[in-house]
Order: sequence, then C-alpha cells, then structure tokens
Amino acid sequence: MLMTTNEPVSPADLAGREAAALYRLMTWLSPAFPVGGFSYSSGIEWAVEAGDITDTATLADWLDAMLGDGSGFCDATFLVHAYRAAEAGETTALNDIAELAAAFVPSRERQLETTSQGRAFIDIARAAWDADGLDAMVAACRTPLVYPVAVGVVAAMHGVPLASTLHAFLHALVSNWISAASRLIPLGQTDSQRVLVRLEAAAAATANRALNATLDDLGSATFRADLASLRHETQYTRLFRS
Repeated sequence: MLMTTNEPVSPADLAGREAAALYRLMTWLSPAFPVGGFSYSSGIEWAVEAGDITDTATLADWLDAMLGDGSGFCDATFLVHAYRAAEAGETTALNDIAELAAAFVPSRERQLETTSQGRAFIDIARAAWDADGLDAMVAACRTPLVYPVAVGVVAAMHGVPLASTLHAFLHALVSNWISAASRLIPLGQTDSQRVLVRLEAAAAATANRALNATLDDLGSATFRADLASLRHETQYTRLFRS
C-alpha cells in the first residue's frame, strides 16, 4: 500500500507518494480506462427523447439533481463506506455494503451498467494494478461489486487518499453523463465544458456530504431519472445501453 509506514516520511517521499496516487486516479478514472463507461447514459437518452433535456440549462439542472439527490450521492456514499471497510480489513462489513449497493440500483439496465463497470474495473486492476490484499477483499464479497464499491476497494488497497478518490470519481461520473448528453442533444465542446463548470460546486458538496454520511442517510428523490432508466429499456431506437 502506498501510504502505510511506521518510519518518518520525508517531503520527497511524501511528494512521490502523492504523485503516485494522483497518477493512479488519473488512469483509473480516465475515459480511456476500459470499463466501457461510454456505452451508458444512465437514462439520459430517454430524458432527451422525452424532452426533459433539450439544452445546456436543462441538462445542468437534470445532472445537478442526479448528483445531489440521486445516484451521484448514493454512489459516493457507497464508495466512502467500501473504502473504509476495505482499508480496515473488515470483510463482513464490506460484503454487507456491496450487497446493499447492488440492491439500491433502481432498474435492470442501471444494474447492468454498474455491475459491468465494476467487474471490468476489478478485473483490470487485478491484472495491471494489483495490490496486497485486493484479492482477499474481492473474494469476501458474495455479490458482484458495483462500480463505486469497486473503485473504493481498489483505491483503499493502493492507499490512495479517500477524499481525492471521491472527488475524482464524481468528476468522472459527471463527465461521462455530459459526454453522453453531448452526443444526444447534441452539445458542442464549449457548451459541454460550461455544464461541467456549473456542476463543480455541486460535485464538491456531494463529496462532502458523502464523507460524513452514514448508510442510514442513503436515499434518492430523483424519481424522473429513475423512470428514465426504466423507460430506456423499451426505447425504440437507442445509442446507449442504459
């Protein structure tokens, strides 16, 4: 693990470890990391067809709700608790968190999305970015790991700081949503960046809430977004898998 030592840490060592952690986060949560995130829209495709999302303003409002009151906050909270359980070696707690996270997904397609990405993330991490204890943590879970749980476990086993992991995860999540919307509305590159700017404060606020949330605080109020993920299953023409 990167951050575990009983010896004094010099500034040079600390800088090296922080650089390694940043390098790994930038790799794992990059659009180029092969978890297939480009294949999913989290119901945004149906929202565009239904007329709920038509431009930058309606997209920003939709994503702000998903981030703060829907799957964004829930995924962030699951990541935090999975990270802490894995870091502490609490395999029973980690299994309970993994099972709850899998049960929290509101639709079949969202289940496919998050479990497929979680499986791919774990498989690639074990093949190219393995760490001591990672196999044991994965084996302790009796259910397929959803994406945020997988990210939390891998980051913990590598000693990557939790707060940095969480902010990077939310940035990647929002970026993927915007990327999907840019192909559906469509949006230009500058407008896509404007939406990302508008969501910066919301992502930070969601991260801070998740860092202090208990599992009892989990909940979603984005019923229209949940409906979109259900309706997408029977949408006539589709570019995305969810």
